[in-house]
Amino acid sequence: MLIHIPEVLSKQQVAEFRARLQQTDWVDGKATVGVQGAQVKNNRQLPVDSPLARELGEIILKTLYANPLFMSAALPLRIVPPLFNAYRGGEHYGFHVDGAIRLMPGSNLSLRTDVSSTLFLSEPDEYDGGELIVQDTYGSHEVKLPAGDLILYPSTSLHQVAPVTRGERVCSFFWTQSMVRDDWQRSLLHELDCNIQALRQKVGDCDEVLGLTGHYHNLLRQWAQV
Repeated sequence: MLIHIPEVLSKQQVAEFRARLQQTDWVDGKATVGVQGAQVKNNRQLPVDSPLARELGEIILKTLYANPLFMSAALPLRIVPPLFNAYRGGEHYGFHVDGAIRLMPGSNLSLRTDVSSTLFLSEPDEYDGGELIVQDTYGSHEVKLPAGDLILYPSTSLHQVAPVTRGERVCSFFWTQSMVRDDWQRSLLHELDCNIQALRQKVGDCDEVLGLTGHYHNLLRQWAQV
């Protein structure tokens, strides 16, 4: 399930993020991957313990927890604090699958990566290349979104970032452990939730909407791991 979530950040917020990111130091992105990932990863990142990354990441998380579409699609239990990366001059990240387990920074808590998210901080016309390419059972999907928009996709997906041949691609990225581990079950719940909300807008809180809402919560109760 790929979900496009528009306007997670406003254009003003994006501009403020970019201005501050331009004034900080970046490190080799290989620092946050294992041996296999390091063979195909060529980009720059903010250090995991960067105060700026923590500050900007908290803004992103606060916004996402108030975003109904993100909450419906991801059903988050825990979220790794957002990281930040940048690509230019041919930098890229070859095909890979995200690691299954991440440690929460500053703790001994482990997190299972169910859902991956990329939040774009560069406008599409600022750079050439740099598409996020996600492969799933339905084929290959190229993603290049407006600044401030987010793409959400299963962490089990094979994906890559194509080489950036002009300009610079700046993004935030992070992983979510969902209350519902299975992507197919999350998809069903998300589609049911969207249809309930659409029906409520048309007819209000009638008996049928109440009944469907009950089915939604009973399915969530059955599948959730909390």
